[in-house]
Amino acid sequence: MYNSDLPTRAELPRSKQLLRSTIIAIIVAAVLLVIIVLPSEYGIDPTRIGRVLGLTQMGEIKMSLAREAQQDRPITTASGQQPTVTSPPLPAQQTQSAAAPSTTRTDEMTVTLRPGEGVEVKLVMSRGANVSYEWTTAGGTVNHDTHGDGPNGASHRFSRGTQVERDAGELTAPFDGNHGWFWRNRTERDVTVTLRTTGQYRSIRRVA
Repeated sequence: MYNSDLPTRAELPRSKQLLRSTIIAIIVAAVLLVIIVLPSEYGIDPTRIGRVLGLTQMGEIKMSLAREAQQDRPITTASGQQPTVTSPPLPAQQTQSAAAPSTTRTDEMTVTLRPGEGVEVKLVMSRGANVSYEWTTAGGTVNHDTHGDGPNGASHRFSRGTQVERDAGELTAPFDGNHGWFWRNRTERDVTVTLRTTGQYRSIRRVA
């Protein structure tokens, strides 16, 4: 049986050749890391080439979604169970006041968010009160979280979304408390949000 000849010493790569190949491979990997991987995965673009290629925008969206997911990650107990959040029972005087919700009113509010800025607008509502709303953006999109918070840590989420230009619907308060919207601007330019509300609430205010 014929076996192929082993390479001679002269045919083997020299140490300098191996070293040069290794250095070239390291340089190529570093260039790919800086130009492609960092912009597309983390939104980091020291050379600005990633933005020209559209990779930086993709990375910024990925990081934005990751931050939003981290903020919304449910809390777990020591046993690994997710706690159930329920609205506490209302005292008798609160139940009586909730039966007669606030007079219907209409408001319009406009807020402008700088890049990366977040803002919260809340309505003070009684349990069972209804509000129709519509909000629109100008200049870009926003991430939003529509929710309510009440006494003793009560909370309720109505809806949430990322990169949204508008939303409309109706809120029914599950308990006495503050109900409304949190918006965050993840774009690179100012975004203006205009909110219109009509319904049964006592006041509207910008929380943060």
